[in-house]
Amino acid sequence: MRHAYIIFVSDKIKNHMKRIFLIGYMGAGKTTLGKVLARRMNLSYIDTDQYIEKRYHKRISEIFASEGEERFRDIEHRILLEVSEFEDVIISTGGGLPCFNDNMDIMNDLGTTVYLEASEEELAARLKTGKNVRPILKNRSGSELVDFIKESLDKRRVFYEKAKIRFSAEHMYDNNDADILAGRLEELICKM
Repeated sequence: MRHAYIIFVSDKIKNHMKRIFLIGYMGAGKTTLGKVLARRMNLSYIDTDQYIEKRYHKRISEIFASEGEERFRDIEHRILLEVSEFEDVIISTGGGLPCFNDNMDIMNDLGTTVYLEASEEELAARLKTGKNVRPILKNRSGSELVDFIKESLDKRRVFYEKAKIRFSAEHMYDNNDADILAGRLEELICKM
């Protein structure tokens, strides 16, 4: 079955600002596609999770464990406001960032938001190899992992779908696929 790569483009895009936010569930390909897209478009690249880890000299999981989710979401919000001042940049966000503190509205107001979509099964396949890196997934496997992703995604989708662009990142298995998808996304963004 052939999948469409573009699913939806909002008509609310107001300008050609060079500030592009990539959002979506963990494992959707925000970092992989973001780096390739930034290279192709000659833009800077920022991953908000990496930015937070460098600023606080701790892994995201350590901040969550020591500070709690509410404090982490506050940190994440402040970092979003900071990196939203940059121009000519691709910004990959953490999977939960769009779902808190009006972050989705902020990103939509300040740039172009792109929701990278992939099925629960594809996300599970990508994430099962990185379970040790993502503690929330550590003791989940098979259908339990898919069910967990589906439940989480159902809660987050309402925020993700506020993005100006919805883009399928379903078929991204290697660097060549990432380059092809980045090329399609670049064309789409440049037409706006």
